[in-house]
Amino acid sequence: MSKPLLLVLGDQLSFSLTTLQDAPANAVVALCEVAEEARYVPHHIHKIGLFLAAMRHFAQALREKGFQVHYSALDDADNCHSLIDEAERIAQQYGCDEIRVARPGEWRLWEAMQQRKDATTPWRLLEDERFFTTPKDFANWATGRKQLRLEYFYREQRKRTGILMEGNEPAGGKWNFDHDNRQPIKAALEFPDLPQHRFDALTKDALADAERHFGDHIGCVENFNLPVTRRQALVDLNHFTEHGLADFGCYQDAISDSAPYLYHSRLSAAMNLGLLSPHEVCAAVEQRYYDGDVPINAAEGFIRQILGWREYVRGLYWTQMPNYKSANQLGFNRELPAFYWDANTDMRCLQRAIQMTIDNSYAHHIQRLMVTGNFALLCGVKPEALCDWYLAVYADASEWVELPNTLGMVLHADGGLMGSKPYCASGKYIDKMSDHCQHCRYSPKQITGPKACPFNSLYWHFLETNAEQLNQNPRMKLIYGSLSRMSDDKREAMRQQAESFLAQLEVSPGYGQACHTAGYATTKTDGIRSIPI
Repeated sequence: MSKPLLLVLGDQLSFSLTTLQDAPANAVVALCEVAEEARYVPHHIHKIGLFLAAMRHFAQALREKGFQVHYSALDDADNCHSLIDEAERIAQQYGCDEIRVARPGEWRLWEAMQQRKDATTPWRLLEDERFFTTPKDFANWATGRKQLRLEYFYREQRKRTGILMEGNEPAGGKWNFDHDNRQPIKAALEFPDLPQHRFDALTKDALADAERHFGDHIGCVENFNLPVTRRQALVDLNHFTEHGLADFGCYQDAISDSAPYLYHSRLSAAMNLGLLSPHEVCAAVEQRYYDGDVPINAAEGFIRQILGWREYVRGLYWTQMPNYKSANQLGFNRELPAFYWDANTDMRCLQRAIQMTIDNSYAHHIQRLMVTGNFALLCGVKPEALCDWYLAVYADASEWVELPNTLGMVLHADGGLMGSKPYCASGKYIDKMSDHCQHCRYSPKQITGPKACPFNSLYWHFLETNAEQLNQNPRMKLIYGSLSRMSDDKREAMRQQAESFLAQLEVSPGYGQACHTAGYATTKTDGIRSIPI
């Protein structure tokens, strides 16, 4: 009789996982804490603590359901601290004749596991069926299409699943209510406080271990408040649908100088670990709409992020890798600015977005795309540097979701495969959507001079520098028309302003050194606690 080792990865903490279905009575379930997975980029201490605590709780839940579980802890003397080696060691220890595992969240692991199919203990790779679609489904949809646009993929998923559908028509009469979801921050807004999760002994020990082993990483465990069990994740889901969802739509693009979460759900990390399924999250939001508790623009806007965008980027990742990761269509080569690790900048929007990231391992999607991402785009930061940073600092960052968002959406490095134009903007956009500029030494109304917002000259410098590749883009002809009508003197002044700023921009010494520049690892704000959805 076959005796398999069922390897459950840290982002597969679901009883519905294919690996666990129809498991033989003699199967051994393995969960492995390995230092290699915590250090290949310097992951935020909250992210490491989240994985350790959630994995330990899931192992306990598996035992309570009768599974035989082997748990490799960081301090185990015989731990190989390499996922592949540790799984094979455990399989030999228990006399297992096969290692079964569902598709991991990163190509590097998938490739390493594929190469072990003919090992002494062979690996059997299974499809992860906890999503709405599989990579094969996406590949079938993409076949024969000249452009892989989200909107068409999303509409097909709505029709296929019946979510927010009324017969053959979309609920509310439109597929997309994004036009209604762009309201800026307002002083009168009041945002719901997040539930405060209690820490049991397992969670406290996990956070202590994270701090002991990875205390040189960015962040501080003192204000950790992520859900580490399914029960806690459900509390967050219920809280969001009751207190945040109704206003999520209108204000999902707003940016606050003081409030990290606004009306966002902060559910992406729990979903990416498997504590919540995307199906139940969409169902809960849809039900709130049909119960009359939330408007259609809020429900549709949120569901589009999960049923549409989340599935779309995963499909894109698995069908475009491994070549996708090396794409650099605009030829960027600048290292990451040093202040991305310590928030030491006098540009208020960047300082707040990065400080909130340091404090909470979280920033919402507009902070990522239009603040930290936009700045990196305008400065020409090389894709591998920015992608590694996003992967390191956010608790919800798995490569399958982080890489397309960063390389494709933020940096336009895939040549327009994901986005029809770069998401570039001047300081005017940030001034419109946020309350940052009133606290900043720079003015979004000035393009040149000592008080000019750096985003302004960098914006025009980016357009000028990349004109050969971008000026024929139909969506950018108007802005290039504006550039061409500017006087030579004005263009030269903007060029000098941008190049002077870039020349003095201190860049990161690199990830290995950044990890050990620990002085900023526990940086605090003035008492502010801070998917990006």
